[in-house]
Amino acid sequence: MKPIILAVLMDDISSIKPIKDSSFAMMLEAQKRGWEIYTFDSPDMFYEGGKVVANARKTFVRDSEIDWYECDDEEVLPLNKTDVVFMRKDPPFDMDYIYATYLLEQAEDGGVLVVNKPSSLRDANEKLFALNFPGCIPETLVSSSIQKLSDFISDIKTAVVKPLDGMGGTDIFKLTKGDKNIEEVLLKITNQGSRYIMAQEFLPEIKEGDKRILLINGKPVDYALARMPAEGSFKGNLAAGAKGIGQPLSERDRYLCAQIAPMLIEKGLIFVGLDVIGDYITEINVTSPTCIRELDSQFNLNISSMLLDEVEIKLALR
Repeated sequence: MKPIILAVLMDDISSIKPIKDSSFAMMLEAQKRGWEIYTFDSPDMFYEGGKVVANARKTFVRDSEIDWYECDDEEVLPLNKTDVVFMRKDPPFDMDYIYATYLLEQAEDGGVLVVNKPSSLRDANEKLFALNFPGCIPETLVSSSIQKLSDFISDIKTAVVKPLDGMGGTDIFKLTKGDKNIEEVLLKITNQGSRYIMAQEFLPEIKEGDKRILLINGKPVDYALARMPAEGSFKGNLAAGAKGIGQPLSERDRYLCAQIAPMLIEKGLIFVGLDVIGDYITEINVTSPTCIRELDSQFNLNISSMLLDEVEIKLALR
């Protein structure tokens, strides 16, 4: 039986932290199933002669923190010769990222399954996508106006402001009515009032963690990773020093997942990370959701197996 050929668009595999990397977890499971794996980065992909190709390397992985991969020599890989491409490139969600989705869309049109769907990666901004579910999010303002943002903070008393294209807690600020640096911060992250940002009601439940819930084709994994902010911080980002503590999903968590699931399925967003603080969704992560390895280790799960089962079902239907 011909093996499934998987190409993974990701940052350089030599730079990852295998103990934390969700893409690596996916590749470990794919290799266990006998899939052939190739890795490449965005600059390695190009369109030529009527097809999208990539300078890719056949990749072999092992579950080690020291010697976790081997790669064959680079070869030209037509993406239409693969079965599935995992788009696992980390943000920033810049124009190069968008151009990569256009190229992946060409491969998709040629019959390749792309996870997640390229057009939906463009449509579903990780901050703004949640606006489709107004009853599930905290009080929110999206604006570039310093005055509107300032008024919002004044009305809401304490707010969190953040850019629309960041990750890992970068340029996220908590601002309280009366703070002397409000205008300075807003000018900085709006680029002097010329760029949209998001302001949201500060949720004190952050002390109980910023929960990451993983959904596979709209179905949530039974456990969330509550990312507990570091001492003196309000940021529930592992990259900002938060500690991840697993916990079963609550009834409210499952309700929130049920609200967004139909749209995720409709848009071909097969692997998604939902961020929940208290009773509210704060973000819907679609680019390269993480936390597989942490949840796997705490609850003896194999989330990548759940994902690859879903991929195999979709491939069988093609």
